[in-house]
Amino acid sequence: MSEQTIVKITAENRATDKNPRQLRSEGLLPATIYGKGMDSKSIQINAHEFNMAYKNAKDAVYEIALGNETFKTVVQEAQIQYSDNKIMNVEFKLA
Repeated sequence: MSEQTIVKITAENRATDKNPRQLRSEGLLPATIYGKGMDSKSIQINAHEFNMAYKNAKDAVYEIALGNETFKTVVQEAQIQYSDNKIMNVEFKLA
């Protein structure tokens, strides 16, 4: 039986005055957290931090700290631009 990898990520609420292209140019990655019994939350995370964690453990459980809330999530979908293998957007689902 293998252990589940847990990755901790700090997030912020997504800036409403910036589009996703502007966030990515600042080194941030737009993302969404959703799950049963909650409204979806648009967040932004550090792109480099997520890329390194996702590359090493795609099936990990991600503990996302958003303000004083913590969400245990898994990656439901990572949108990848295949021309340069860059992650464009991430959808996290509550675990």
